[in-house]
Amino acid sequence: MRSTIRQLAPAKVNLALSVGAADPSAEGKHPICSWMVSVNLHDVLELTRAQPGRMSLYAIQWDDDAPRKTEIDWPITRDLAVRAHLALENQLGRRLPLRMKLTKSIPVGGGLGGGSSDAAAMLRGCNDLFELDLGDDELLDLAMTLGSDVGFALRAGSAIVEGFGERIEPRPHVQCHLTLVFPDCQCPTGLVYRAFDDLNMDGALEEARVRALTTTPLAEASPFNDLAEPARSITTDLANVMADVSALADAPCHLTGSGSTVFVVCTDPLHAEMLAQVIRDRLSLAAMPVRTITHPDEEHA
Repeated sequence: MRSTIRQLAPAKVNLALSVGAADPSAEGKHPICSWMVSVNLHDVLELTRAQPGRMSLYAIQWDDDAPRKTEIDWPITRDLAVRAHLALENQLGRRLPLRMKLTKSIPVGGGLGGGSSDAAAMLRGCNDLFELDLGDDELLDLAMTLGSDVGFALRAGSAIVEGFGERIEPRPHVQCHLTLVFPDCQCPTGLVYRAFDDLNMDGALEEARVRALTTTPLAEASPFNDLAEPARSITTDLANVMADVSALADAPCHLTGSGSTVFVVCTDPLHAEMLAQVIRDRLSLAAMPVRTITHPDEEHA
């Protein structure tokens, strides 16, 4: 039995996101159909077994090379990785004492699913560390109590995610290179969805359009996101950043999730690296090249 385990928690990017109208029977939540992919920007979760009867201890810090750092000012019990550990203990009806060290690189509130991926890494890590032998369905059920993106993050890779995040259809890996840009602005998810409703967007899910994207090579203009217009409407800073990045890249600039991270589809690793450097130099924005990955523990290159 191992005493320490290390899990990578990769960021996700929505290459396509179609949003439906709010569902009154689901507490006003919006159903989605999204093509999500994991990329090689990740947090690192280290778990060490503690002696029986000891209290669990949790520590969160930023990686020195994180692209955009913010204050870690949330209560520890609200952190999604900690919540995942507590939820697992509650489900099993027993303590799983451990020491957690979470080193973050994924910006907070950027639409990259960092917190959800941390929670998924905790579920995977505890399952292995304590030899719980929980099956995929059991982990998925628990994941869905924590957040709509946690289910996808359990497996990562490439998948079509539907409903409220509970229907996950793995798709073949697509090798693509992106330049991520991290604006210094906030796009609170609740406000973005409220703007989506206020803009009288029809809320028709475009499942066929999302699925079609997964079967053809990804072009610069292929991604789409129904939340892009609502997000731009609540912060002119985001609208300006997307326009500036698009002009500099001479290519469309896309939003992931509800923002605020944006991205450009690139032709190869060199293109992605050069574009990131130009954005850093000319626009003074944090930017980095990434590639898609197939598995949560695929190393950052």
